[in-house]
Amino acid sequence: MKLLKRIFEHEVFPAVGCTEPISCAYAAAAAAGQLDAPVDRMELVVDSGTFKNGAAVTIPNSNGRKGNLIAAAMGAIIARPELRLEILKEVPPDILARAQALIDSGAVSYLCKEDENRFYVEVKLTGGASTARAVVIGGHTNIALLEKDGKSCIGTSTQKSVRNDLYREKMKNMRLEEVLREVIDLDDEERSYIQRGIDMNLAIAEKGVDLKRNAYQLRQMMKQGLKADDLFYRVKEKVASAVDARMGGLPEPVMTSGGSGNQGVLTVLLPYLVGRHQEIELSRIQESIAVSHTVNSYIKSYTGELSVICGCAIAASISAAIAIVYQQVGIDIEKMTYAIDNVIGDLCGIICDGAKAGCSMKIVTGAEAAMRSAFMALGGYGLSEDDGVLGRSAEESIRNLSKISLEGMQLVDSTVVHIIQDKTPRSGQA
Repeated sequence: MKLLKRIFEHEVFPAVGCTEPISCAYAAAAAAGQLDAPVDRMELVVDSGTFKNGAAVTIPNSNGRKGNLIAAAMGAIIARPELRLEILKEVPPDILARAQALIDSGAVSYLCKEDENRFYVEVKLTGGASTARAVVIGGHTNIALLEKDGKSCIGTSTQKSVRNDLYREKMKNMRLEEVLREVIDLDDEERSYIQRGIDMNLAIAEKGVDLKRNAYQLRQMMKQGLKADDLFYRVKEKVASAVDARMGGLPEPVMTSGGSGNQGVLTVLLPYLVGRHQEIELSRIQESIAVSHTVNSYIKSYTGELSVICGCAIAASISAAIAIVYQQVGIDIEKMTYAIDNVIGDLCGIICDGAKAGCSMKIVTGAEAAMRSAFMALGGYGLSEDDGVLGRSAEESIRNLSKISLEGMQLVDSTVVHIIQDKTPRSGQA
């Protein structure tokens, strides 16, 4: 299978709501699908990154409720894993009531597995005389274990395990230029899928302003003459609106990138909006978005699925910046390296402190940095290897970024989790 198709299969897909709590809902639905009786007990275990990303984000169709626990309970009642990460797109009131009743009964437990470095969601359900368990590892839809009463159900049910193949390991052993040359020759199916993501993310970008959060404030500042109505403003307002809508729990789909909806917003919308403004042909814009998704995946092959650093402010910003460079000059690795180094030199060290309304603030910062870094790179300007953690090549700079995340900031996730746990009554966590 082509590299791009593998990336699309595992990392670029529609999702309704923040992908970590929705993955909890998906895992719960997979387990519930094995039971012959209603769920009467639920245990949820997640890694630190999933815990913090579910703490303060509003769950779609939950009447404003927040957290992984309510998402998992809703998924357990719906019990339709074939809906994947769109499982909470439509939730009748009685489903929500039953999910809340399960939580209120006290027959639930929720734990953060702080020593788990991979993406990890485990849901164990009981119903009647049976117990079912689903474990998602390494990716938001990658069911690595599914069992009923201790016996594996993978291969004997409609819910197949999604094999998380070794394409990321392959990418880690390739130079960035080699990776990009594998993905720019798009077939009609790939172009159609990319266009679907453009249309999907443009649609949700029209929804968030009405919530009167970050995008609304940007618009007010423009009206007051504090910001110019230029390309930078229009891009930032659109991506902020989309993220406001997602974090606000609007039940609208977004095309993800790297398994993240917020990163999908930036990797898709920024190249599209900039390309349209620059009068780039649509076919070239579509190719640039394929580049954007691929670079995001390439970075995650080093940093991991969920990182200590903010993915939408850094990984997606790098990806979008490279996409802008590609639109103008193709695979010019010198200018792409400038763009990478400019973003890292600007934003390196911004932490991920969970999915929440504030993500919209960070994506605006990322969009600004991506555009500025790309246009500087196209002008022949880039920070040098003498600058902080930057390396002597694009690959080395990305590896150094990974070292900062995986080695230099090891205690960040644990610290963030403990801060969130101290706020339990306000965060809605159990």
